[in-house]
Amino acid sequence: MAELAGLVQRLEVAVGRLESMSGGGGGVSGPAAGSGAVSAYVEAYDGLISGPVAQYAALSQKIGGDVQKHAEMMKQAFSCQRQLLVTASRSQKPSDAALAPLLAPVSKVITEVQAFREKNRSSPLFNHLSAVSESVPALGWVAMAPKPGPFVKDMQDAAMFYTNRVLKDYKEKDKMHVDWVNAYVSIWSGLQAYIKQHHTTGLSWSKTGPVASASGGAPAPPPPGPPPPPMDFGDKSSGGESGAVSRNALFASLNKGSDITKGLKHVSDDKKTHKNPALKTQTGPLPTGPKPFASRPTAAASPARTLPPVLELDGKKWKVENQEGAQGLVISDTELKQVVYAFKCNNSTLQVKGKINSIIVDNCKKMGLVFDDVVGIIEVINCRDVKVQVMGKVPTISINKTDGCHVYLSKDSLACEIISAKSSEMNVLVPNKDGEYTEIPVPEQFKTIWDGSKLVTTATEIAG
Repeated sequence: MAELAGLVQRLEVAVGRLESMSGGGGGVSGPAAGSGAVSAYVEAYDGLISGPVAQYAALSQKIGGDVQKHAEMMKQAFSCQRQLLVTASRSQKPSDAALAPLLAPVSKVITEVQAFREKNRSSPLFNHLSAVSESVPALGWVAMAPKPGPFVKDMQDAAMFYTNRVLKDYKEKDKMHVDWVNAYVSIWSGLQAYIKQHHTTGLSWSKTGPVASASGGAPAPPPPGPPPPPMDFGDKSSGGESGAVSRNALFASLNKGSDITKGLKHVSDDKKTHKNPALKTQTGPLPTGPKPFASRPTAAASPARTLPPVLELDGKKWKVENQEGAQGLVISDTELKQVVYAFKCNNSTLQVKGKINSIIVDNCKKMGLVFDDVVGIIEVINCRDVKVQVMGKVPTISINKTDGCHVYLSKDSLACEIISAKSSEMNVLVPNKDGEYTEIPVPEQFKTIWDGSKLVTTATEIAG
């Protein structure tokens, strides 16, 4: 009997080991669905939180002020991402439509972190806030495939401009700020190493267990309501063609000169007040009209419509429209004759794979664009705070009516032409031999002189 009991015990141990190995996705070990334990890659992520993230938070608390508030938001972002990792370790990957609500909590905090920086542009610690704001989209790696690691590296590089400013300002003043930069940068370096080990080609999902859902999380936003009824433009008395006719008639009457009085009626002497003073004493009904400061009813402002997001191929045009907080949009099935048109996309990232004809980014805010090859032109128009990264080649980049544009060139695209007009805060980042980037500002101020035969315009440095 003792031998039988020992055999049963050994079988139970073996079964327990098999169950513990069956939960992880992509070759990563993890618990069975419903188990209270966490998978190996969640434990590794906890190490990242308790290490670099905790060190960054502690130094932020010592610096205080806006930096401390920002750090509290970042801690929340990592906490939301950890919950997603726990879900992935216990569930099978859902459809793309069902995946969006699972990503929503992280996306929401990313938006809040970036909005905090925008609301505190006058902060004395603005460079600290900007370093975090520029790189926090790296947490969108969970939606990036097949190269989430390089995506994090790109976002880390985006913060380099501001981390270097912090180092320059505090290198000789306060070492704590230097330590803060090193701790913050180590978060993204550690995350890259973590992704390389556990999620090389994308977020690893369990091969067993139920399909993941957001039943326990925030509900998906409701669909937009019906559009308002079309406005009636039947009355055009104050504008359009009728308005033009009225103005022409007015100018024609003014051009009559002395003949303009021919249309006036003759007033007899008995109706003239200066010849009949008694007329002044007569009172009649006073004309009524609007009082000088009387309140007038105003039409209620119609609520702004939320248009549905679009990502589709229409003929030869890829339409990417009305995307809000969409981290990890990818267009992969491309052809040379196709174009991409991104319109009103905010706090989103778009990757275009393959070689296409052209790309237009219009009316976008905080938009990140990464593409391989373009044979025509990249146009950025009416945008704010956008980043464009060239992985292959592009002959021309046009920046028009845009405030804040960072262009990352590849080694193969250094010969491209950059044309700008009515834009500010433009920077071109050129790769070095060691793989780092050198940031060079695009001139915004110019000097024009007359040399006797023609106007000569040269770029000047901003005074002050």
